Amino acid sequence: MTYIAREQWEEHYSDGRGFRQVGERERALLAEHTPAPDEGGRALEVGCGTGELTVCLASQGYRVDAVDFAGSALARAREEHAGVEGVRWLRLDIERDDPAPLNEEPYDLVVMRLVYPFVRDRARVVHGLGERLREGGALVVITPVAASTPEERRGIALDEDEIAVLGAGWETVERRDADGLAFLVLRGPCHTGTRAVEKGPTTGHALTGALAVVTDDAGRVLLGRSRRGMLELPGGKSSGPEDFAVAAVRELAEETGLNADPADAYVVTMLVDDIHGVPRLTAVVRITAWSGTLSNPEPDKFARWEFVDLYALACAGAVFVPAAQALDAVWPGVIPGLPPVVSYPLAVAQPPVPGEPAEAVRLRQVMAQKVIDGGWAPSEPVRAALRSVPRHRFAPEAELAAAYGSDRVIVTRRDETGATTSSVSAAWLQADMIESLCLTSGAIVFEAGSGGYNAELIAHVAGPEGRVVTVDIDPWVVRRTRRFLAEAGSGRVTAVEADAALGAPAHLVPRGGFDAGMITYNCWDISPAWREQLAEGGRLVLPLEIGGYTRAITFERRGEVLHARRFTHCGFVRDQGEHARAVPAVPVLDGGLTLRFDDGAAADTKGLEEALRGRRHEVATGITMGAGVYFGSLQLYAATTLPGFCRLHAHQDGGVTAIAKDHDAPAIVGETSLAYLTYFQTRHGERPEDKEWEWVAHAFGEQGPELAEQLTATVRAWDRHIRADDNDRHADPVLTVHPAGTPDHLLPAGDLLDKERSRLVFRWPGRNGHLPAPARPTDTVATAMGEA
Repeated sequence: MTYIAREQWEEHYSDGRGFRQVGERERALLAEHTPAPDEGGRALEVGCGTGELTVCLASQGYRVDAVDFAGSALARAREEHAGVEGVRWLRLDIERDDPAPLNEEPYDLVVMRLVYPFVRDRARVVHGLGERLREGGALVVITPVAASTPEERRGIALDEDEIAVLGAGWETVERRDADGLAFLVLRGPCHTGTRAVEKGPTTGHALTGALAVVTDDAGRVLLGRSRRGMLELPGGKSSGPEDFAVAAVRELAEETGLNADPADAYVVTMLVDDIHGVPRLTAVVRITAWSGTLSNPEPDKFARWEFVDLYALACAGAVFVPAAQALDAVWPGVIPGLPPVVSYPLAVAQPPVPGEPAEAVRLRQVMAQKVIDGGWAPSEPVRAALRSVPRHRFAPEAELAAAYGSDRVIVTRRDETGATTSSVSAAWLQADMIESLCLTSGAIVFEAGSGGYNAELIAHVAGPEGRVVTVDIDPWVVRRTRRFLAEAGSGRVTAVEADAALGAPAHLVPRGGFDAGMITYNCWDISPAWREQLAEGGRLVLPLEIGGYTRAITFERRGEVLHARRFTHCGFVRDQGEHARAVPAVPVLDGGLTLRFDDGAAADTKGLEEALRGRRHEVATGITMGAGVYFGSLQLYAATTLPGFCRLHAHQDGGVTAIAKDHDAPAIVGETSLAYLTYFQTRHGERPEDKEWEWVAHAFGEQGPELAEQLTATVRAWDRHIRADDNDRHADPVLTVHPAGTPDHLLPAGDLLDKERSRLVFRWPGRNGHLPAPARPTDTVATAMGEA
């Protein structure tokens, strides 16, 4: 009995047939090796049939999710076991359906009885089930073995090699005999770190071949487990004068039984390396359409073929080196730690390749709705983009739940220190920044910092006539972006390798400038090119660092001046190009503290060490806040109005400042003196609304009391003029950005912050001279305040 189609199983159960009954030995082994926890446990049975084993698990104290894809089986189970409590009968194809009906909490036990041999993509299914186990939980597989199964029934049994593959990657594998059935108990992480491996030495003088990269309708890639104990792509040596696309199609048919037209085969990359000193040239061929039924025509070479989730490739075990390199050529970064190879990407006009699981569709709708409910996507075009653009296709190394977390950042690249250099930003922030651009149909948009997903969101909002030019300085990021755009893009995004701080290449800038621009990395300064390449009245949104605090600020161009229209709290990776800036930092107290001067040069800290070893002065502000209060506006207000502003970082607990380790505080520096601002809990309670904190200024040194009073006055002014009870209603400054070199007398009144390529003027409510002197008042402000 080797049914494949669901209809065959439906007929099987509707005709009153069943399976081998659960034996006493199986029951005893389950009770011995996987007893239910004292407080009760949760179990999942995959392929429950008419529910005999399900009832057994329920009698042992488990609450059971019993799953089968045959409705006739479940109908019989519900009727035959109507009085059994603690069971949910679920119709679900564990291989193909969205697993949403399964319990979100981990299972203590997952059982596959007489089911595993019928599973097509075994590695993927077992990996997914393993991810649903709690720590210490077990996956039990009960299966016939080939040695004791007649040849005509071989399809329902496993041989020893298949059993070994099943147990690979698990921390422990216990095997018992259950009346002729193999009873396997698998525990521990089901991950095997991916490693690229070679075959034995070759006798040729040079090798040329083609590898076929094929995906199913869910976007999973076809891999074969070879008799050499490694995963391989379909492919092999080219024969005679045939081209690489034809070779890949031929090998696909010979090895897997699948058929493709060479017109649907695209050579996307050529890889050059060697094997045991013999040169090797491998063509990576992306096949975008195929037909037929997956089979194994060469059982002497391959144990089986399966479709594998891309995110599972990081723990796939041994992979043939050229196959691993080919997978990386199509989905850069999906397999970590590969050996180097010389790669020649080819500029081929590959059409998008569709395919995603039902779970991705559901999770994308959930993510979009969370962003909409949060108020970040008020317009229908942005909402439609969130619902439509497949985020997981631009982060294939992330599991679906992580890819579609509305507030999750997906890190895609780190430097040698572990710092993030590229990522997919949180969906709510991407939606908010796109909304700020106020795009119209047909807009042409510049993006600095690539990745693909954000650019595709913009392209979707801009419509069929729109276009996006995305620029990044990192060749790896650009290669990755281009590949993902080819796989899942609209064809309306152009990825360019260049320093984005210099703008887009001239031939890609539309006449009159871009309708809008978005910068997707932290900027200390505003590049003149971004303003110059922006159309009059166009909008530019960028994460701007001000005093070390980042805000996504939306600007509108009016002549040579950028006018701020909106502020959003955010954080991005740092810029890496020509405008990247190292923040001046001064360590004190043997490195226990650091003063960071994010804007301007570092202040003179001579004598500060001695002051910090002296008495600490404290001034309570009288300004309190409850749980959940937003005070980012206070940070920005202090950074733009206080002279000598910096941030004080603590690198250890219990220091003289009482600042927690790895935290920082707004600070100002005077002559051999320092003051900083923190808050302390003044009211406790079990409920959030019962708790309260008060802002307190601390100071060291002779000028400390005076500096503390300046901080106190700043907090009180913020409370009067900026702060609001509604966190979304805090007052923003009126901000204008002027080109560097603009004379003071041409600047508006306000607090001036000079950067290398721009001059920022902030005009805060209530800044009328009642506060300490600003960071640097313009001439107009100085006159109004009666200052020299």
